[in-house]
Amino acid sequence: MEIDISATAVIHPGVVFRGSARVEDGCIIGAPIAGYDEQPETVIGDGAVLRSHTVIYAGNRIGENFSTGNKANIRELNSIGNNVSIGTMAVVEHHVLIGDNVRLHSQSFVPEYCELEDGVWIGPNAVLTNTKYPLSPEAKAEPLPVKLGKGAIVGANATILPGVTVGTDSLIGAGSVVVKDVAPHSVVAGNPAVFIRNKDELPYG
Repeated sequence: MEIDISATAVIHPGVVFRGSARVEDGCIIGAPIAGYDEQPETVIGDGAVLRSHTVIYAGNRIGENFSTGNKANIRELNSIGNNVSIGTMAVVEHHVLIGDNVRLHSQSFVPEYCELEDGVWIGPNAVLTNTKYPLSPEAKAEPLPVKLGKGAIVGANATILPGVTVGTDSLIGAGSVVVKDVAPHSVVAGNPAVFIRNKDELPYG
């Protein structure tokens, strides 16, 4: 087991690496969160590659073969599966559930309480949202998280509005604005996104 931690990285108490890891310059792992007398444990599985200036807050439980791009920001108390990649300057807020084999590309955004099932792929600059009225006093108390079903693909620059469920093996076209639930195995695109065809009708099968 080899753990290679840069001299400029900050590893807070309560961080556990369960196997090999590479932690590059300027990373902050296990950053303290408010409201806890004792910080929750942060667990990172075998084979992690945390690229420069990644910040991971306390209380995350992360599986094997996890990787980040530069300046990825991962807030507290998330559950992240195996073989997950979170790209450069992507942001994952708190209490997010991420399954296995999930890819978040650069500058994508996942707000709190969203759920990404196994095999989800999110393109660059894609944004999930979880509140209809951000300035409302109830906004944080009553979030409307997005759920992405197994194998769903979200194209670059797409936006998914609060409370939307994207079905299993569906495809959201690049630049789309998704305002309502997407049925499994569907291709949708546009603003607002509309049904285009079934996924199995695509030329690549």
